[in-house]
Amino acid sequence: MKATSYNMKPQDIVILLKLISLENEMWQQKPLAEALKMSQSEISECVARCKYSGLIDSSGKKVIRNALMNFLEWGITYVYPQQPGAVVRGMATAHSAAPLSRSIVSREIYVWPYAKGKVKGHSIAPFLISPSLTLCTMALAPSYC
Repeated sequence: MKATSYNMKPQDIVILLKLISLENEMWQQKPLAEALKMSQSEISECVARCKYSGLIDSSGKKVIRNALMNFLEWGITYVYPQQPGAVVRGMATAHSAAPLSRSIVSREIYVWPYAKGKVKGHSIAPFLISPSLTLCTMALAPSYC
């Protein structure tokens, strides 16, 4: 039998943000898994981890927004640290991508490395390495590639 691990995974943040965007506490795991190109078991395991960490209520349906905002504001940089890498071609990310690029002025450009990208900048590893989800994102926002 597999031991239960309650350590957060990057996909947990993606799933929590997707749940907030749904604005519906009656969501179901299967459609959510399909929308995020993940397995239903990944969704189920995320819910268990997030309930344990206090980011989802005991029903497993409602994101505790204040806890998530505190984690995003104060904790995520310690749990998933980033350092800019070499200048490469890729897809604009962070403050270099819209909509943030319209309100944050910076000479530094950050990109997810991507050979077909149209932007050159310092490489930043994707928070969640999911080829299907990343390609889906690029399909939705080709102008940023």
